[in-house]
Amino acid sequence: MYFPEQTFLVAGISRSGIAAAEYLLGKGAKVYLYDDVSDEAVRDATEKLVTKGAHAVKKEELTSRGELCDVLVLSPGIPIDHPLPVMFKRMGKAVVGEAELGARALCCPVVAVTGTNGKTTVVSMLEHVFRTAGKKTVACGNIGKPITACLKELGEDGIAAMEVSSFQLETLTSLRPHIAIELNVTEDHLNRHYTMENYIFLKQRLLKNCAESEYAVLNYDDAIVRTFAEKTHANVVWFSLAEQVDGAYCREDNLYWRGERVMSAADLPLDGDHNISNALAALCAAKLMGLQTGQVVEALTSFRGVKHRMSRLGEANGIAFIDDSKATNVDATIKAIGSVKGESVLLVGGKDKGYSYEPLFEAIRRSGVVHAVIYGENAFRILNAALKAEFTKVTLCRPFDMAVRIAYMTAGKGQNVLLSPASASFDAFRSYEERGERFAQIFEELRREAGERTREDTFAERAE
Repeated sequence: MYFPEQTFLVAGISRSGIAAAEYLLGKGAKVYLYDDVSDEAVRDATEKLVTKGAHAVKKEELTSRGELCDVLVLSPGIPIDHPLPVMFKRMGKAVVGEAELGARALCCPVVAVTGTNGKTTVVSMLEHVFRTAGKKTVACGNIGKPITACLKELGEDGIAAMEVSSFQLETLTSLRPHIAIELNVTEDHLNRHYTMENYIFLKQRLLKNCAESEYAVLNYDDAIVRTFAEKTHANVVWFSLAEQVDGAYCREDNLYWRGERVMSAADLPLDGDHNISNALAALCAAKLMGLQTGQVVEALTSFRGVKHRMSRLGEANGIAFIDDSKATNVDATIKAIGSVKGESVLLVGGKDKGYSYEPLFEAIRRSGVVHAVIYGENAFRILNAALKAEFTKVTLCRPFDMAVRIAYMTAGKGQNVLLSPASASFDAFRSYEERGERFAQIFEELRREAGERTREDTFAERAE
């Protein structure tokens, strides 16, 4: 691309769209801006970009402006079959994402991570591992900073720890990671990708450009991911909880790297087999990037997890609140209920993503979940799944705030209120982060209320 002589339409003025527009303006390109949404955040961001030289486009102007533009920069939140990218494709014009712009400009090595679950945890773990070892590292992509926003910071000697989503992979063709990590593939985003075959195809695209000088770190325990080894030119390195593979594995509750004992699994701060698997994936990448075993152990034992992923907020009236708002699909919630300690009242629901909820309730029946409070746009679909699985300890409550309070009233002392929704957040929130923050706010309200009742009880006892 020769930016000064090309015109771009940036569609979707959110985190990635803003970063793309700023990057293009900085390169001297002519930039138009459009978003289907017209909330305050979009308006404010558009106004700021206009002051920097961009041009806002109204819906009725899209066709004429589209004809003027050479390239469409599509937000990950806008599907590839949206009328706008379809129009550009029909005109024979390029459709890229912010991640593609960044990938074309990156000069440093990339460790890229994709998978249905665990991406954010593994990328955060990798950032912590590399930084603990003294390496300049930035978590970017679908987590942390957009890629175009950290190009200068990374330079040539940094390491890009990149989370890559299936949405980004729709418009990402140039990325060539030095290490590509495939964690797992289970049902997710079928409302967007329609079929599992298409979803699997997108996930394996991360390996598309990897040559013999790069590495594909694959989860041996995932039957779908295991097949990816046949479709890459990269050197395949495995990680596994079940088998002694060429790579990282767990044996007798110890983590190993190619025959060398690294550490005890009990020393990992995060609970659950899925987090041992995440640590094995990070171990592979760290060793392939030349880190010493002691450096890896120091980092893994000091890693405290990510926000909104099995985060214990505290207790209200003896009831623990656990924020797992990042669990936006069934598999993530199954892992959560399998790793949480004690009995729980589960908060589940939100925006439907097109998959079946029956496996969730089959897992719930074998778990410590004693009750489920179902809320959100997909509440009746989830309720139907619960009844099919003959799990009847449920309460249906559509508004989120009320659902949290009902879960609290349902739970007993010593139990948990676990927010692990198995659903997207977009029915009521802008992101899973916002949903988790609201959960934390309600928890603080309940804790204050519990404290007020305690003081009132004390005053009453003194009066007697």
